[in-house]
Order: sequence, then C-alpha cells, then structure tokens
Amino acid sequence: MSPSFRAALLFDLDGTMLHTDPIHFAIYRDLMAARGIAIDQAFYDRHVLGRLNSDVFREFLPDETDPHGLSDIKEAEFRRRLPRPFPPTPGLVTLLNRAQRAGLGLAVVTNANPLNAEAMLAAIGLRDRFAVVISGETCARGKPFPDPYLAAMARLGLAPEACIAFEDSPSGIRSAVSAGAFVIGLRSTLDDAGLRAAGARLTLADFTDPALEDALTRLEGVPS
Repeated sequence: MSPSFRAALLFDLDGTMLHTDPIHFAIYRDLMAARGIAIDQAFYDRHVLGRLNSDVFREFLPDETDPHGLSDIKEAEFRRRLPRPFPPTPGLVTLLNRAQRAGLGLAVVTNANPLNAEAMLAAIGLRDRFAVVISGETCARGKPFPDPYLAAMARLGLAPEACIAFEDSPSGIRSAVSAGAFVIGLRSTLDDAGLRAAGARLTLADFTDPALEDALTRLEGVPS
C-alpha cells in the first residue's frame, strides 16, 4: 500500500510542543521528598527527563511495590496542575500550518500516558491537528527504545528517512535516532552540546529559529 504522505514531522510533547517540564519537576520533587529523597533540577534533567515514570521509580524507589500505580498518581497530579489554556512553543502553529500545506504527515510521539497526551494537546488547542498520537506507555518499550517512533512511522506508512523528529531530551533523541529519523533538538532544557551529544543533528531555540529552514526545505523536497 502506498503511503498517504511523502514525508512527516514527528513531535515529542513535553518540552517540545509545550514547556511543561517545570510542572513535572515540581511534582517529582514533592513525590520523592515524601519518600525521603531530595532531588534538584540537575537530578531531574539527568535521571527523569524523557523517561517513563515507572522506569524512574524502579531505579530510585526499589521498595515501591506498584511503580505503575505511582506513575498514575503522579500523572493525575500533573493534569490537575496543568493550566488551561497553555501556550504552545513559539512558532509551532506556523510550522504545523506549513507542514499541512506541503502535504506532510504529522504525529505526536511521547512517553506521556494517553490521558496526559490528550490533556496537553487540548490545553494548547492542537488536538485536531494530529491523527496519529503514540504513547510510549502503550508500546512494548518506551523511549529511549525506538518502538514509539517505529510505531508512528508504521501508522504513517513512511520510511525513517522521510521523517524529522523534534525532541528535547536525551532519551527521546536516542529513541528517534534508533528509529532512523533525522532528529532536531529543542533547547527548552538542555543546551546545544547536550542535545548533540545524544544524537541530535540540529538544535533550535524554538520553532521560530531560522536554523529550521534548511531541514524543512530538505523534507519538502522528498519525492512523492
């Protein structure tokens, strides 16, 4: 079967389409403090950013009997604290409009659970832009493994070389690189060096960054 799109943009959610990491950090800080562990921003950036909650809890809370249940509690608190509406990353709406005019596919690929993904997309007013929303929690393996990105590519009917992935975390970058996508890092939390060390080919301050133009021109030229 021929693909519906000649190329696609694949977006992480937290820290990429909207900057919600400060909310997640505050919740993690409270949750870990209640269990006798003090964490700071450096700990969050190194050990939590972009990973599945259950993997973090298994590593740092080995006595926790139900890491999935604790993850559900943590994410319910995130949805409670998430402001609505919430601003999308600057330039995102313009980029989505351009992609749709060019006939590019669009997908969200996130480690957030499905309820959080829906809540965040609704908060930024962009749920109707994405027919494909992949959660790492519904895959055999979440990021940093390639499974979520491979699932999105399969749903879109596209080869990896026809996809650009936008990510903000080392875990997400490794996932997209392993799946074969061209990966662009968003400097929402990490700097250029940190993102490139994880495998990003290019980094952006946000979606208004002029450095994005060459990558988009390349993708828009992919033959049908």
